Amino acid sequence: MKICMIGTGYVGLVSGSCFADLGNTVYCVDKDIKKINMLNSFQIPIYEPGLNEIVKKNYLAKRLIFTNNLKKAVISSDIIFICVGTPTSKNNKSADLQFVFKVAKEIASHINKFKIIVTKSTVPVSTGDKIEKIILKRKKRSLFEVASNPEFLREGEAIRDFRFPDRIIVGSDNKKVLRKLESLYEPLIKKGANFFSTNRRGAELIKYASNAFLATKISFINEIANLCEKTGVNVEDVSLGMGLDKRIGGRFLRAGPAYGGSCFPKDTKAITVTGDLYKTNLSIIKSVIKSNSDRKKLLVNRIKSILSNKIKNKKITFLGVTFKPNTDDMRESSSLLLIPYLNNNRAKVYYYDPSGFKKEFSRYKSVYFCDNLSKACNNSDLIIIHTEWDEFKTLDFKKISKNSKIKIFDMRNLYSHKKMKKNGYSYYSIGR
Repeated sequence: MKICMIGTGYVGLVSGSCFADLGNTVYCVDKDIKKINMLNSFQIPIYEPGLNEIVKKNYLAKRLIFTNNLKKAVISSDIIFICVGTPTSKNNKSADLQFVFKVAKEIASHINKFKIIVTKSTVPVSTGDKIEKIILKRKKRSLFEVASNPEFLREGEAIRDFRFPDRIIVGSDNKKVLRKLESLYEPLIKKGANFFSTNRRGAELIKYASNAFLATKISFINEIANLCEKTGVNVEDVSLGMGLDKRIGGRFLRAGPAYGGSCFPKDTKAITVTGDLYKTNLSIIKSVIKSNSDRKKLLVNRIKSILSNKIKNKKITFLGVTFKPNTDDMRESSSLLLIPYLNNNRAKVYYYDPSGFKKEFSRYKSVYFCDNLSKACNNSDLIIIHTEWDEFKTLDFKKISKNSKIKIFDMRNLYSHKKMKKNGYSYYSIGR
């Protein structure tokens, strides 16, 4: 099939490359000429394991085309995916849909024959209805159908998630569209993926409801971890015991920092706005948002307690600053609150992250990026394991830090509490 992906951000680039890898011809379109030039030179603007290889392979096979020529891409394609960003609005908590609607207008002006237009961007309920109205102002109803096909890609695991998805959700009442999209995904369905169809609004809501529920699980276990610390219980035992109940499951029951990234923060906020719009109080999700915000403040207080409120002139090292491993995504990461706080209280903050330097910290005078782990940790007063990158899981702290009084705050519970204490470390973790 011939496919057009509009937007070469995380969703568009990963999905487009993987569709090409299934044998389709894919046009990846973006207005950012600099980004298109980078992609045409095999420079990948996002950190995602395995993506470089797939892009290069399919580009050389001429199945993957990067262009800023939207007209040509739309005319040449049968299915058009809208993959532009839907960030939180600057004015309120709702999703900012200006890019989606702008793209819809541009698509409408280039439709020359029947097209299936699919929203893969995360959009609130009824967005597909609005896209349809926009296009109807310019083209006949017989020339297009608007469907919803939300993505469920985890950053750092996106290639695997595309190839082996738990489910493929498609929202449309048009049987022709459903057959076409089922045919597109047939290679994945044959490998065991569940293909589930519903109406367009149902697909839009499934995406938001899924992210809100997963965010709820994270906030729930973080609150249980707080209780565990005060009752002498190991939160990992609680998580394992709960997770054995098949109705609950163990995934996303790992205590740690506040959830972050490109999805959960904005999607939980956006769905509550939809609830208010339809006069439905989504009180549980609103509580999750507040709990997650409070989580960051609690971590600040925990660091202060570990250092006996003596932060000034302390060398504090962050191992990992992204919101999760295997990505360079800094959006809503807890480090964005913790590091500035420590800097403002005159600590010297060093950080090492396998995904490299972060511009978010460049304006702080006493925050330093180190290009290797040993340099970052040497003579630190406190090492904070913030992100669970694999290379942080088997460290010899006595070797990497020559400070005999080193304190370690393991926010990801990567190490055995008993072993660390037995080896003489001043070790602190979450919920244990």
